[in-house]
Amino acid sequence: MSEISNITELKNVLEAALLTSHEPLSLDDMLRLFSEKMERATLRMLLDELKQDWDGRTMELVQVASGYRFQARDEYAIFLARLNPERQAKYSRAVMETLAIIAYRQPVTRGDIEEIRGVAVNPNVIRQLQERDWIDVIGQREVPGRPSLYGTTKHFLDDLNIRSLSELPPMEDFVQQEISI
Repeated sequence: MSEISNITELKNVLEAALLTSHEPLSLDDMLRLFSEKMERATLRMLLDELKQDWDGRTMELVQVASGYRFQARDEYAIFLARLNPERQAKYSRAVMETLAIIAYRQPVTRGDIEEIRGVAVNPNVIRQLQERDWIDVIGQREVPGRPSLYGTTKHFLDDLNIRSLSELPPMEDFVQQEISI
């Protein structure tokens, strides 16, 4: 491809890459699309323009933890679900409690989780969360036995459609909901 000469062509290249990618694209991924050197600020400007171009359409450009992706707007989810009526995974209360503890208190050890929950953590719970790529071992605590420290992954954030843990709802929201039920 010859040198790209205008903003419309640059945006078209970005749009094609984002629409055909199965995973979110990072800024570094998108910079590799172009043979000419491009500043990150220029790339961000093009992404902002692309987002505006799609405003009011069926798809939207969103930024998640691992990059940018196009996705259908929320109001179309019910219709799209009919195309692939896959059963949503059901997670036990133990899995959800363990995930919440890791997300809100990370980094945590298995012992920390057991102390908070008041019961032993079944190894299958940790394995299930690791297989889903929602948590991973991010280090070891410097104490005797060097227990593994668990934290959430970018994939977890991507699945929740958020960029960082700071976008999680405040834990107090859940405590108040439990009390009011």
